[in-house]
Amino acid sequence: MYNRDYLSNESSHHTQESSQAQLMSFLKATYQLFAGSMLAATAGAYIGLGIVHLLMGPVKWVLFAVELALIFFVIPKTKHIPGVNLAVLFGFTFISGLTIAPLLASIMNMPGGASIVGQAFLMTSVAFGGISMFAMTTKRDFSSMGKFLMIALIIAIVGAIANIFIGSPILQLFISGGIALLMCAFILYDTQNIIKGLYDSPVEAALSLYLSFFNLFVSLLQILGIMNSSDD
Repeated sequence: MYNRDYLSNESSHHTQESSQAQLMSFLKATYQLFAGSMLAATAGAYIGLGIVHLLMGPVKWVLFAVELALIFFVIPKTKHIPGVNLAVLFGFTFISGLTIAPLLASIMNMPGGASIVGQAFLMTSVAFGGISMFAMTTKRDFSSMGKFLMIALIIAIVGAIANIFIGSPILQLFISGGIALLMCAFILYDTQNIIKGLYDSPVEAALSLYLSFFNLFVSLLQILGIMNSSDD
């Protein structure tokens, strides 16, 4: 009397369309929050440049501690609370903009400093866009990189902290180069995880993308700054 296979295929088709629509909605929300995070960080950096003398010494470490608290404790607990999750996300990205102000100020004081900042941002944007498109279109699965990336990140953080006390420009150049490559890998890994639905909140997904973009930008800024200073 009726084609059971047809009805089954029709139901499967509607399910696929629904899943695709949900994915597109999640991606739209994620990248809107990512764009908002970038604006909040830009505002923080702009304000930070005006009060850069206040952001040195102990204040820098206080802001760093606040960032860690927001990432590991506050954001996970508030990511599903409407309004609060946005305030916390944009608050974090605003603070991250403040923390980068001393580095931006030191670069801007170099000859051609504004050009260096522009180059670093352009390179970061091109890399982010290219890697994101590759992650969305490739059939390769990069989900197995998770453990390796976390181990590499811990090593990079330890190296960066150690160099605070060593103060070696050459070591900083290698560390920044390694972190830049690592952040490119994180962009690939996080984008695929978003597409696979492994994030249950656009806030969490946007934060992951923002952290990769931000740290890639900082690394490239440090590399270009060191290379420029060595040329003088």
